[in-house]
Amino acid sequence: MDRQDRLKALGLWPVWRLRGAAMAEPEAAPPEDPPSAVREPTASPPAPATPPSPVSGLDLDALGAAVESCGRCPLARTRTRGVPGVGDPKAEWLFIGEAPGADEDRLGEPFVGQAGKLLDAMMAGIGLQRGRNVYIANILKSRPPGNRDPKPEEVAACLPYLERQIDLIRPKLIVVLGRIAAQTLLVSDTPIGKLRGHVHQYRGVPMVVTYHPAYLLRNPADKAKAWEDLVLARQTMAGLKSGAAS
Repeated sequence: MDRQDRLKALGLWPVWRLRGAAMAEPEAAPPEDPPSAVREPTASPPAPATPPSPVSGLDLDALGAAVESCGRCPLARTRTRGVPGVGDPKAEWLFIGEAPGADEDRLGEPFVGQAGKLLDAMMAGIGLQRGRNVYIANILKSRPPGNRDPKPEEVAACLPYLERQIDLIRPKLIVVLGRIAAQTLLVSDTPIGKLRGHVHQYRGVPMVVTYHPAYLLRNPADKAKAWEDLVLARQTMAGLKSGAAS
């Protein structure tokens, strides 16, 4: 049986053919589009270098002189004196307030007058003394007129001074005094009542928040809460020292 007979037996004969062609050739597949050229990723332009702080190379003495002559914001025109900070240049404790008041503006030293006396008493309660292992500073180095709240541009102008002080002193612990100082350093609008009772961090340094002495003079009932904050600060410092010793 030849091939034709076998196809007939299977019911496959006659073989279907396309009209007009004994054997249709398959259509050639359309040519593929040439592969698109692989484009090398465009290199992003390098990020602009952050300009160095104008006080990045100053020591504490030069920093104080720079504060005294600073004209980076309009407060320079209304202040009596710049108020850099005062204390032990190798202090383990750094206390930071908001801004100088009238007495500080007159004397050029932070936390004098009645608020300063209360701060001295608060420090004495945990075994500290002004000038001995303690440095005191403010975020603003010039007094805002009428003791108003600092403006953002004033904070931005003064903050490099404080940051340089922290870098030079290298404190083990920061105690922040008052709502505005705490919210400024933590970049937060959380009420001070919720910031208290926790150990925060600023520039890699543990930080405890408490009330400003001037506020406590007006609200003596909150002195008990401030004492709790100071106890937390003392416990935190003890833990830092024991951890370093182990």
